[in-house]
Amino acid sequence: MLDRALPLIADHLDARYRAERGLLELAEAYRLIHRPSDDEQAAAARRRLAYDELLMLQLAVQMKRAERIAGTQSPALALTPKIDKAIRARFPFALTPAQDRVVREIASDLQKPTPANRLIQGDVGSGKTVVALYAMLMSVAGKHQAALMAPTELLAEQHMIGISRMLAGSSVRIALLTGSLAARERTSLLARIAKGDVDLIIGTHALLTETVRFHSLAAIIIDEQHRFGVHQRAALRSKGDDASARPLSPHTLVMTATPIPRTLALTLFGDLDVSTIDELPPGRKKIATRVVSPASRHDVYAYLAKRIDQGDQAYVVVPAIDSDAEEGIEGLRVGIGEGTGGSRDHGIEGTEADSNAIAPLQTSLRSVAQVASDLARGPLKGKRIGQVHGRLKREDRERVMDAFRRGEIDCLVATTVIEVGVDVPNANVIVIEDAERFGLAQLHQLRGRVGRAGKSSVCILIGAPITEGAEARLSAIARMTDGFKLAERDFELRGFGDVIGLRQSGLPPFKVVDLSKDLDLLTLAKRDAEATVGTSPTLSAPAHALLRRRVLRAHGKWIGLADVG
Repeated sequence: MLDRALPLIADHLDARYRAERGLLELAEAYRLIHRPSDDEQAAAARRRLAYDELLMLQLAVQMKRAERIAGTQSPALALTPKIDKAIRARFPFALTPAQDRVVREIASDLQKPTPANRLIQGDVGSGKTVVALYAMLMSVAGKHQAALMAPTELLAEQHMIGISRMLAGSSVRIALLTGSLAARERTSLLARIAKGDVDLIIGTHALLTETVRFHSLAAIIIDEQHRFGVHQRAALRSKGDDASARPLSPHTLVMTATPIPRTLALTLFGDLDVSTIDELPPGRKKIATRVVSPASRHDVYAYLAKRIDQGDQAYVVVPAIDSDAEEGIEGLRVGIGEGTGGSRDHGIEGTEADSNAIAPLQTSLRSVAQVASDLARGPLKGKRIGQVHGRLKREDRERVMDAFRRGEIDCLVATTVIEVGVDVPNANVIVIEDAERFGLAQLHQLRGRVGRAGKSSVCILIGAPITEGAEARLSAIARMTDGFKLAERDFELRGFGDVIGLRQSGLPPFKVVDLSKDLDLLTLAKRDAEATVGTSPTLSAPAHALLRRRVLRAHGKWIGLADVG
């Protein structure tokens, strides 16, 4: 079978190209990958096939970038010293040098008539929202609209509260559009957006529906970009047509508080310019992180009660809304056969356990309501306890969060719905139950809910890891506070196929490539793809005909490449 197939394999790379890069001819690579005489031949065959996989992807990414730049235009937004001063006056603090640098990069993009396509990444608490608001206000200053899309209603609501606070007293008109908006309110708001009577629109997936029409959308900000797929981002980008029906593509900024490993960034986001906020605002203190076993649960909650008595507020995070349903877990349910590893108790200051405290770890997950009830009857008896999760009605969720922010709730029991965007400065303790069930990035995000006001803060992870992977995650989160280092460790632990963002991307899985080993090939393929597309944006030259067909077959559908000659 192989012998009959090999003569039929045409190579899309010519002999000179292959020689310059030390690559085997394609048919020879297939022969040797199946019938190597030694390890050296097998390695050479694998190198050629891995390079091909990476080159096809990078060509698709660069072709998409060229298509976007050539086929669309965006409003060129002016930035004068007067506009810059007016925007900065809305911020309650001076920008950090890192924020200033990223603002300059964004402003440079927005002043051009070609659509910006920039990724803003920064660790938890680095101040990405303020940077995004700068871009949105540049749009408003240019008499255009801007939209911010968040993955959850709670995060959209938090953005609405924070941004409204900064814009208080200004003439900027701001509105919140989510799926839970009443029909009459929604109809009225949609009419105002279409007419141009709203400047900043903050929303969820509701912004993607066909009924949403903008008057003149100049910039879109997509928060927590890994939760939105390629097609969802494209759908929002397509809403840039203004009232005169002149086709415009809004400038696009995507934000993430989950730092992206370099290999993943090069692979999935090669068509984006990347800005990194690599500095935290002054006053942010290191959060002490402790990993304890379920046997120490009594001491944990005695300590939490003590902190509340001292005036602090706290979060308790559980993975389940109901006892048989999880919310927000990154597909990390543990299974048999991964190896075993005992939990490490890193210790925590505590007092004698309350005799009515929480029962030992059970086989089934305890729900938000169960944990809240156990706390109210036991170690937090007499304390004010609130509950929040994704199934609450919007008005109930807002009522609970407002009470927590005002200090009327001592301890908020929640699911991962509070993972991002929630900022309560007086909350300085977070306890995460069943911590082994959470991903490393998610644990880091949850930890970032505390330590936001310069006070001594602690994150306590209660876990009983039964696999090597779970043990490694808890060990890493206990040792590391740098989100960028944690992202690389997460990548090492889980591999390319499971790192957050990939599932939503639609990218077909690699068959040969191992990105933990092939960064050099990825860098080479990216460089070669940029050079090739730079001279032939659509690969329309006759010499590229076979290469083009293979690129489109491999990646045209998921990345949205137009199949034009």
